[in-house]
Amino acid sequence: MNLGSLKPPKGSRKDRKRIGRGNGSGQGGTAGKGAKGQNARSGGGTRRGFEGGQMPLARRLPKAGFRNPFRKQIEIVNIGQLVKFPEGTMIDEEAIVKSGLASGKGDGIKILAKGDIGYPVSVKIGLISKGARQKIEAAGGSIIEVN
Repeated sequence: MNLGSLKPPKGSRKDRKRIGRGNGSGQGGTAGKGAKGQNARSGGGTRRGFEGGQMPLARRLPKAGFRNPFRKQIEIVNIGQLVKFPEGTMIDEEAIVKSGLASGKGDGIKILAKGDIGYPVSVKIGLISKGARQKIEAAGGSIIEVN
């Protein structure tokens, strides 16, 4: 046995359908396309969304707005929600997700200034508003920015 004598198993290969090669082939005459009409012609058929000349649905409906494909989904946590954490805690994205304040499925978490915190905490996060920064520092806390 050598490579030149190898053949596929019997029945595993099938000849292609030879369309339009006479009636004896079983695909002569209309070549499997039925009788006449747009779909029987060369280049026949219609484009996607074509509704037989009726105004297509995509053109009948009003268009509005713009959807940025590069948008970022930022989850928001307010300072008032950080009272879940005890005094002196290091709060990072992982701790916020674990506590249930954010799902962690977005592109980041941002801390905003709504509410108050009356004791010092350390916050290690990538996004924080100016107001939130001032409130945390006024309470004696610290902020470490992470990129």
